Amino acid sequence: MGFGMLLLLAVGLSMDAFAVSVCKGLAMKKATLGAGAVCGAWFGGFQALMPLIGYYLGTMFSDAIEAVDHWIAFGLLAIIGINMLKEAFCSCSDCEEHDADLSVKTMFLMAVATSIDALAVGISLAMAGNVNIFLAVALIGAITFLLSMAGVKIGNVFGSRFEKKAQIAGGVILILLGLKILLEHVGILA
Repeated sequence: MGFGMLLLLAVGLSMDAFAVSVCKGLAMKKATLGAGAVCGAWFGGFQALMPLIGYYLGTMFSDAIEAVDHWIAFGLLAIIGINMLKEAFCSCSDCEEHDADLSVKTMFLMAVATSIDALAVGISLAMAGNVNIFLAVALIGAITFLLSMAGVKIGNVFGSRFEKKAQIAGGVILILLGLKILLEHVGILA
């Protein structure tokens, strides 16, 4: 998987954290650089850690599932993408569930919740093969950090206008990446 595809993957994975950061920003009277850095560090750190764990879990079982690994990668990415699309079109407002609390307990729970899909993506990367996992993890962590920091400020200034669009973009990107992996393994794409 090339740099461009890893970059797209990182952006797609970061959209949940971005959306939560926008909600955090909405709840703040004044979004500070420190608040953005706290969100960025928590979300970026967990978004980087989870695919690394998933990748090593996936490589442990890769020999046993080699014949269907591309279908597993496609399935996981498609499920995550579809779930992001469903959340984007949900009529309920997720921002109502979030507040400006940046405590360790709150941020830990939110970081884990927004990075569970990154664990599955890590497994998919192991199945896809030919992936520099350290570059992938660095990009995912850095992009999520930056977008989460920006999300806090954007939420504070512009409101929830970008939250749904970010989730839609993230879902579409993950579905298309899964489709690309599948089509490459079945020989349709080179």
